[in-house]
Order: sequence, then C-alpha cells, then structure tokens
Amino acid sequence: MLKIYHNNRCSKSRQTLALLNEAGQEVEVIEYLKTPPTAEELRDILKKLNMKPVQLLRKGEAVYKEQFNGKQLSDDEWIQVMVENPVLIERPIVVKDNKAVLGRPPENVQVLL
Repeated sequence: MLKIYHNNRCSKSRQTLALLNEAGQEVEVIEYLKTPPTAEELRDILKKLNMKPVQLLRKGEAVYKEQFNGKQLSDDEWIQVMVENPVLIERPIVVKDNKAVLGRPPENVQVLL
C-alpha cells in the first residue's frame, strides 16, 4: 500500500493523489497538517527520500521567512522545526515500502507504481 502525506489545498498534492487513484493503487492519505509526522517518522521519510531535512523545507512559507531564514540548524533541529510547524514540510510525499518520492512534479510517483 502507498502512503501519501497530503494537503488538499495544494494542487500538486491533489494531482499526485489523482495519479495514484487513476493507477488503481490503494492509498493511505495522511493529512499531515492535521496529523503531523513524529520526529522518528520524519527521519524515516527523509531516509527513504535520501534527503537532508533542510532539503524538505518549504522556504517560501511565512513562518520560515519570519523565524528561520538564514539560521544554521542541525538535522535534528530542522526535524523538530518541521514537527512543530508541519506547514514547512514540502508536499506531497509518497511512500511505498522502503522508498519515497516527492510529488513535485506529480509524475515523480510513477517510479513507485
């Protein structure tokens, strides 16, 4: 089963979910703004994405610009920032087994199908 960390207000997230549904995939939808991942879940996702926490940040968000722009934090500190401010997590993230992709562009998920 696939898991998508989804924000319904995001067009890329909706497009990615539509691609998964059109492919007939069973998908667990996690609305991460309502149910943010824990620090441990985020570490696991980052490992599957093969990304550093700073690479998963939405740097255009107001909270980033106002509170974190220019700050040099450790990986663990950035993970904690994302746990406390899930709006800063880039979306959508699709996870299947030991792999994950960022649905930007949505076609990126094809590698998991």
